[in-house]
Amino acid sequence: MTTGVPPSPAPKKRSRARTFLPIGLAAWLVLEIWLLTVVADAAGGLTVLALLIGGAVLGTVVVKRAGRRAFRNLTSTFQQAQEAARTGGAPVAPERTGAEDRNGFLMLGGLLLILPGLISDAAGLLLLIPPVRSFLGRSAEKAVERRMAATAPGGLQDAFQQARMHRPDGKVVRGEVVREDAAPGPRAAGDPRPPLTP
Repeated sequence: MTTGVPPSPAPKKRSRARTFLPIGLAAWLVLEIWLLTVVADAAGGLTVLALLIGGAVLGTVVVKRAGRRAFRNLTSTFQQAQEAARTGGAPVAPERTGAEDRNGFLMLGGLLLILPGLISDAAGLLLLIPPVRSFLGRSAEKAVERRMAATAPGGLQDAFQQARMHRPDGKVVRGEVVREDAAPGPRAAGDPRPPLTP
């Protein structure tokens, strides 16, 4: 005999990021605090305070500079698009080579410098080096390309295409294309009948 209770769905499997991210953050915080106490014992509390304040000031300057650069790039992109629309041509992508187009990593380096801690300061200083930013940017681009190529049908690539075919309420709009500019002519025996129009 069956009851009206539907079977419970299978429990969702937790992703590895959701499992290891809290553990990694906790380990990082413990390591930062331990390293600060070791340096404070060896060099003194004022030295640690000066390092933390210097890192925060340097990080603020870096974030401000990266923000100005991003705003300048965005403004030039809009100006090029407006110029292309006025002339009727296609907008040209701005030429940025090397680490100049790795503005996100520069901003991340500044944010890491602002965070109190010596490990985050070291990571932030590494991100200020242009070859490191270029290497990380290329690695990130390759990883995203591999992920996009490995997605199965119905994944992220198809989601954008499906979003255009659905109405806002989520229902699929089915339709039929009727060409009114086509010349009426005799119909072959296998052709479908045209729809009735009022």
